[in-house]
Amino acid sequence: MVTVWSKRAKKELTKAFEYISLESPQNARKVVETIVDITLALPENPLKNPLDKYKKDNDGSWRAFEKYHFRISYRVLEKEIRIVRFRHTSRTPLNY
Repeated sequence: MVTVWSKRAKKELTKAFEYISLESPQNARKVVETIVDITLALPENPLKNPLDKYKKDNDGSWRAFEKYHFRISYRVLEKEIRIVRFRHTSRTPLNY
C-alpha cells in the first residue's frame, strides 16, 4: 500500500509552505516534512485516525487528522491511501 497526494492537496500544501516561509523558512520545512512523514507512515496503520466527521455518508474509508493547525483528510482504498484535502483548521470545512 502506498500514499498518494491529490493535485489539490499538493497545491494547498505548497501554498502553506510558501506562507509559513515568509516568517520562517526553517519552520516551513519542519511543518511540511512532519506532515509528509505522517502521511507516508499511514500504510502501516491506515485506520489509526478517526473517521472524517465532515464527510457525508462516510462508509468508513474516509479518515482525517490534524497537525500544526492543518487538517488532512484521506481515503483508505485497497491499494493506496489517497490524501484528498489539506486545509488550515481556521477555514470553514467543506462538505464533500
